[in-house]
Amino acid sequence: MFLWSERTGVTLRFIQPDKPIQNAFVESFNGRFREGCLNENWFASLAEAYTVIGAWRRHDNEERPHSALNYLPTTKFARRAVTLRSPPAPAGRQPVATQEAM
Repeated sequence: MFLWSERTGVTLRFIQPDKPIQNAFVESFNGRFREGCLNENWFASLAEAYTVIGAWRRHDNEERPHSALNYLPTTKFARRAVTLRSPPAPAGRQPVATQEAM
């Protein structure tokens, strides 16, 4: 990881030991992943791990309601967010205000 960060110019920033709240979103995900997938399965091979983890990921993203997303699955929330976006700005230069408006 250190070599990659040196090569790409990315500064590594680690949370302090015993301070999981500094990275609450990741810690929340890690807890759900551990409880809902890793603790429930014993993987006999890497291929089995890919299959089981993939199924868990699909369920987590496509079926499980997330309280932070108004109890919608992630994919459904994302589709709604895309349809609610405002239309793109027109191409080219457009005046912000005319002289008469000022």
